[in-house]
Amino acid sequence: MGADRGSINNSIMGKTPAPDEKNEKRAKFPLKRASAQRSLWAGNPFFTSRVAGCLVFILFFSASMVCGAAQNPGEENPCTFSFYFENDLFFNTDQHYTNGVKLTWISPDLTSYAESEKLPDWSHRYIRMLPFINESGLKRNVAFSIGQAMFTPAHTEREDLIVNDRPYAGWTYLGVAFHSKNDRRLDSMEIQLGLVGPESFAEFTQKEVHTLRGFPISRGWNNQLRNEPGLNFFYARKWRVFDTGLEKGLGFDMLTLMGGALGNIHTYANAGLEMRFGWNIPVDFGDSQIQPASSSNDPVTVGDPRLSASKGYSMYLYTTVGGRAVLRDIFLDGNTFAQSHSVDKNHFVANAAFGFSVIFRRFKLSLAKVICTKEFKGQQDEQRFGSITLSFTY
Repeated sequence: MGADRGSINNSIMGKTPAPDEKNEKRAKFPLKRASAQRSLWAGNPFFTSRVAGCLVFILFFSASMVCGAAQNPGEENPCTFSFYFENDLFFNTDQHYTNGVKLTWISPDLTSYAESEKLPDWSHRYIRMLPFINESGLKRNVAFSIGQAMFTPAHTEREDLIVNDRPYAGWTYLGVAFHSKNDRRLDSMEIQLGLVGPESFAEFTQKEVHTLRGFPISRGWNNQLRNEPGLNFFYARKWRVFDTGLEKGLGFDMLTLMGGALGNIHTYANAGLEMRFGWNIPVDFGDSQIQPASSSNDPVTVGDPRLSASKGYSMYLYTTVGGRAVLRDIFLDGNTFAQSHSVDKNHFVANAAFGFSVIFRRFKLSLAKVICTKEFKGQQDEQRFGSITLSFTY
């Protein structure tokens, strides 16, 4: 039956089937309905909801504990909350990386991770082992995140497995990050823990939103990746290599990025460059889309427009370019421990973003257009999506 599906796919696309052993193998693996793909606990919605509820509770309890324990709250040591939303609907498409949402809370300055009374005692031993972030003379923050990402092939109206297009997949996760910084450099380390597969509830989320908005329903979610827990480690360093006029009227700066990821969800090395030009640009570490170890929307200096009584506004344009050398991407390579749909990924991908940001008092709004090169062999078009980030400092 799998081989017949492959023939049907080719005939629909107007192509003559080629003797591709890899595609035949993909088409023949035993597909199951979403209910059969679920793990044993998925049959118990009460248990699943309890687990999800506990994870969310732990996340926000930890955030409130750190913020509530701040010894010097006030204008110069604030918290920052950010909401990220990304979707290809802005370009009238519904394919590939089709939606992403993330909530991030960044703590006030903790001065020293290893000595801070704002963190649990049991965590000090492990935090001391982390490289880069325990150097003296730096500001330090802890960030907590919760997010979801979803991926679909181009032809979402089809119910059958499309062997030459990316798999359906969802990823729901929690993240804990450690930031250490001064006005020239930011080091970030992040740990993400989450679920891929039906348990990510990406299918449920997309169907509910599409039904509410009157959009067509994606019909191929029964072919999505199977349930798999995910654990990933991320590191990134940003440098401010050039700046002029920051927080003093018309200004410009240039930031560079180097980092990497290791885990069963992502394994890669990446680098990038960001340039900003505008009025009253803050001395922070730029604007970013939904990327691990990149949450940099919090103020760094007391002259930041979000903390200034006399200059509480800013407006600037920015552009970013970046690239990744990819060793593993579960959303293209398929499940790590189970047989699943996969495609041949491109090992080198690039992206660019063009946007603008506005700061008014405690709020920061960033809008961007993002373009990514093709991520897998056979991909018809480059990926395009819009990005919105709204931050509030308090």
